[in-house]
Amino acid sequence: MSEDTKSTNKNTKKVNEQKNAETKTKKAKRANEKQKEKKYVRRLIPIWAKVLIIVLLSLFALMVGLIIGFSILGDGSPLDVLKWGTWQHIIDFVKEE
Repeated sequence: MSEDTKSTNKNTKKVNEQKNAETKTKKAKRANEKQKEKKYVRRLIPIWAKVLIIVLLSLFALMVGLIIGFSILGDGSPLDVLKWGTWQHIIDFVKEE
């Protein structure tokens, strides 16, 4: 290699190192700015309340489905499906072999 090539390689390495250092400092500044600007969002409905709402809605849907199925498909009284005696009769009927 000639002297010109060596000096050119050294100069390009220095320039690349300077660019890398500048980009690192810019990234660090942007990260600091993002942390400063970051606002924590307060949830309107907490997670535990959402889970409770989902569980309650699921139980309500189950009850409505049982009432519709028992009254329309089974020709029974709609609210009889919510009585324990009805379920005891079903359990006894299934266990009776």
